[in-house]
Amino acid sequence: MRAVKPGFRVAVVYAPSSRRYSGAMDHAQTTAPDTGDLETMVARAIAALPAPYRAAAAEVVLRIEDFASDAILDDLGLEDPFELTGLYEGIPLTEKSIADQPLGPDVIWLFRRPILDEWCSRGDIALGDLVTHVYVHELAHHFGWSDAEIARIDRWWE
Repeated sequence: MRAVKPGFRVAVVYAPSSRRYSGAMDHAQTTAPDTGDLETMVARAIAALPAPYRAAAAEVVLRIEDFASDAILDDLGLEDPFELTGLYEGIPLTEKSIADQPLGPDVIWLFRRPILDEWCSRGDIALGDLVTHVYVHELAHHFGWSDAEIARIDRWWE
């Protein structure tokens, strides 16, 4: 991803999996999880973090939208809004300076519809686990980790 001033954006891009859930469930009374449900899942993920990471996570604003805006998709060079499940927007802690004037809070964006699409396509993981993964991945960018560094310790995509 290319840098965007004043901070930068790092995204989780989704590639559909061929794995499918084959179990039978009665969905006649089931509704899709809404943004409040995803917020609850993120709150659980934050509560499970070690204390120093919890404190840092509290400094980052969480935004949940159905899809990324056209401006975000254009900036990242993405055409399909289902490709973007999460985004960190801000200046990583490793690059911040006390001399910097903050232009706004750092933000972790989660995009509900692409997350739900990935969850349905995979069919082999709990939604809470996927939401936690996307959130923690974006939080790692807040700590200054690159996608390559995250991939070395997070074998999620294998």
